[in-house]
Amino acid sequence: MCQESWSTSLQIKSLGLFSNAYALLILATLGWGCNAVAGKLATSGWEPFTLTFSRWLLVALVLLPFAWTHVQRDSKLIAKHWLFFLLFCGSLMALFNLLMYLALNHTTAINVSIEQASMPLFIILANFLVFSQRVSALQIVGVCLSIFGVLVTSTNGEPLKILENGLNRGDSIMLVGCFFYAVYTFALRWKPDVHWLTFIFLIAIGATLISFPFSMFEFFRVSMSMPSGSDWLILIFVVLVPSIICQLCFARGVELIGGNRAGLFINLVPLFGSLLAVLIIGEQFQWFHAVGLVMVVGGIMLAERFARTD
Repeated sequence: MCQESWSTSLQIKSLGLFSNAYALLILATLGWGCNAVAGKLATSGWEPFTLTFSRWLLVALVLLPFAWTHVQRDSKLIAKHWLFFLLFCGSLMALFNLLMYLALNHTTAINVSIEQASMPLFIILANFLVFSQRVSALQIVGVCLSIFGVLVTSTNGEPLKILENGLNRGDSIMLVGCFFYAVYTFALRWKPDVHWLTFIFLIAIGATLISFPFSMFEFFRVSMSMPSGSDWLILIFVVLVPSIICQLCFARGVELIGGNRAGLFINLVPLFGSLLAVLIIGEQFQWFHAVGLVMVVGGIMLAERFARTD
């Protein structure tokens, strides 16, 4: 993203906050940490597939007047790469959200927050499998540590029980969702050079189209009631904060300090998500959550550290 595009589309750049990469990246990860809590709160009034469809439809409508000029300017690239934007990225984003909101009906927001930290693990494995990227001994240690941390979290501190009972339904669903989001992140290296507003708008359109049949299936198969006022406020929050404001803050943070340094801040998402789950919805933070969180985040940081220095 060029400096000119930001100055013409965002007049608030003159504010000190918008030039502070660290504050922006912390705000972005804080908002993404809130997403699991908001999703848990939404389980009482929204069905997961309907929530996903409504979220991305509203994101597309909110962004339309701001993104349309850039969409027109990027029309040639969109026509050439529409499968990448709408079907690939849009479907992966939709599937991640569908599965996350579904998982929150069967597990805690703390578990979902910590398990999101497994995404870099999938990306490291993809780099190894697709690009034959060299893996050092310490990278392998980091990957194994992260895997064990996920097991500790999802088995309530008794990882050997997975041999008898497997993972519970919610945690299994969430890990599949994390895999889809990791594939989306991995694929961003091939993203055509379009404006960031164009990109988010096209993802919103794609995610809306992909989630629509899921929501229709849910509509005809599940007895649904009209969401309350607080349920609509939760929907507005997930539309404005995790979907738009956090994307803006993270994109600006990447512009200021680069993708490698900004990417490390993603490790704050499970920290913020776990803390907010305790403070806002009163979930209990157990010892195995702490152990799992340290293992997952520490293992990923170890693996990423030695991936860069090999």
